[in-house]
Amino acid sequence: MVRGLLWVLAAVLLGGIVHLSTVLAMPQAAKQDAYSRLAQLTPVNAMAPLAATKAGAEIMPFMDPAFAAAVCRYDLSDGPLKLIAPVSQAYTSVTFYTRRSVAFYAINDRAAGRRTIELDLMTAAQHAQVPEDEEVTAADRLIIESPTTMGLIVLRALAPEPGLMPMARQALAAATCRIQSQ
Repeated sequence: MVRGLLWVLAAVLLGGIVHLSTVLAMPQAAKQDAYSRLAQLTPVNAMAPLAATKAGAEIMPFMDPAFAAAVCRYDLSDGPLKLIAPVSQAYTSVTFYTRRSVAFYAINDRAAGRRTIELDLMTAAQHAQVPEDEEVTAADRLIIESPTTMGLIVLRALAPEPGLMPMARQALAAATCRIQSQ
């Protein structure tokens, strides 16, 4: 009896280990992650609007049809990136993801406190090379350090009513994402 319980416990433990390792390995093994899907649709270091969300045909998982979305697929190997995004009337958010879809920073229009979200994205090595200017404070220049050289920036603008979707798309169309000139 005890021997049978030990076998059952060992089988459950082994099954748990296999299940956990499979779940943890799936993001690295997935061929059609968000970055791969968007690589076919978006240019590098440029903002690209995403098509309206239709049920069952989302480009990225969990897309809300009440939001207009735009994506900048970035590559920081040529230098730091400058993002300028005007805020919409209702709500605007900016989220930064690594190449493996790990979110590492997010900001919205209320946290920015301005009519434009403006920030610099760079690697830690590029940030170390930025000269310190005594007259420029952290509030004047928002610098985000990316843990990887490649990733995604996703802008979302809320359209609280379906008739306001063109205004949300217009706000995102004015956003820019490009390599900073030295």
